[in-house]
Amino acid sequence: MTPYHRESNPAAKRPGLLAVARERIRTRHLALRTEQAYLQWMRRYIAFHHRRHPRRLGAPEVEQFLTYLAVDRKVSSATQNQALQALLFLYRHVLAIELPWLDNVTRASSARRLPLVLSRDEVRALLSQLQGTSWLVANLLYGSGLRLMEALRLRVKDLALERCELIVRDGKGGKDRVTMVPDALDVPLRAHLARLRAWFEDERRRGQPGVSLPTALARKYPQGGTQWGWQYLFPSATLCRDPYAGVAVRHHLHEKAVQRAVQSAVRKAGLTQPASCHTLRHAFATHLLEDGYDIRTVQELLGHSDLKTTMIYTHVLTKGAGGVRSPLDRRGTAERSDPAPKSAQRAHEAD
Repeated sequence: MTPYHRESNPAAKRPGLLAVARERIRTRHLALRTEQAYLQWMRRYIAFHHRRHPRRLGAPEVEQFLTYLAVDRKVSSATQNQALQALLFLYRHVLAIELPWLDNVTRASSARRLPLVLSRDEVRALLSQLQGTSWLVANLLYGSGLRLMEALRLRVKDLALERCELIVRDGKGGKDRVTMVPDALDVPLRAHLARLRAWFEDERRRGQPGVSLPTALARKYPQGGTQWGWQYLFPSATLCRDPYAGVAVRHHLHEKAVQRAVQSAVRKAGLTQPASCHTLRHAFATHLLEDGYDIRTVQELLGHSDLKTTMIYTHVLTKGAGGVRSPLDRRGTAERSDPAPKSAQRAHEAD
């Protein structure tokens, strides 16, 4: 076949299903992690049904796949619902098929879990086992109430040390918010910025690529990636390829590096609780409430849309279950640690 015939063949230009799905996802400006998760579930759905086209599948096949995830793979309800959302997107926005049965598919109910919270002494023990960049990131998680990815996505321009605050850009739900910078981190952050500035100047002298920029800012500010304010506070040591532009850029530190460091610190500190990076955010909220701060203030610092989400931290503010005093702790009930049997008491009284 000649090049002319190959170019004029419509089938040769037709993008694949996943390519169309990626285009639809980016048209709606969904997050990159959402794009990766949706495409993964679409691949698994197609592979599960022996690579049959989704147009030939219906409600039984969707329910069969979701049942397989819950029963055989034993995934959580959140994971099962994420898979369902990916399939909803596939049929509605990629295949342009409005099927009424999609609204009637049973969704797994999410279990309401209480957050794992460390005491102040446990937090200090954990942080004392960290060093370097991991120590600084972990202190921001606990001291500012950040999610891990919010901390890693911080840029130099987001810090305002003179006002002791930082701005979280495009947090969960696409929202910005302002939170505090602990006084205890003022000197470590300034020292970190000084080292980062020296490294940044050396990168510019060597002509290295700049950092990745969000959405279309790379086109709006072509030199933005090489400007000091846009630099990541915690940059990666290696370059990677931008998933949107396809060019080499420097991204932020990978979250796995901090997660592994925190897990190692938990073991070294001898903590009983299976703490993680997100546990430090839970401790931030709980300790603020213990110190008497208003729950709506804590809600704003955490970036919660619903006050009910913040209310879950109130379970640790009182001793016991909801502050209820056990009848065993009532005066005179448990005065003896090893009470004698009644027969022995009677014998003693007779003597």
